Amino acid sequence: MLEPGLDMHEWESQWQQLEEDLESSPAEALPEVDRLIREMLEARGYELEDPVVREGDERDIVAEYLAAREITRAVDRGADVENEDIQEAVEHYRALHDYLIEERPAP
Repeated sequence: MLEPGLDMHEWESQWQQLEEDLESSPAEALPEVDRLIREMLEARGYELEDPVVREGDERDIVAEYLAAREITRAVDRGADVENEDIQEAVEHYRALHDYLIEERPAP
């Protein structure tokens, strides 16, 4: 993990580029957005694979990530995913990004 200010700057740079991709080709951008949000969540201490943690105080954050991730994986598999579902994943990722940047900054 980088220093808090450095990782925040790197994440914001990556996010700005991904926002453009989300506007032009949302389905194609989902895997990279997922990777960035996962990195941010893990750096902030979220245990995404631990079922006990997923039931803890911040389960809504993890649940929102897992819902977006499920749609992203379906797109990756080449499944027939509705545009509304893709937009739902994009909204989840944006909400998570905003939360992690504004409300859950680095310790």
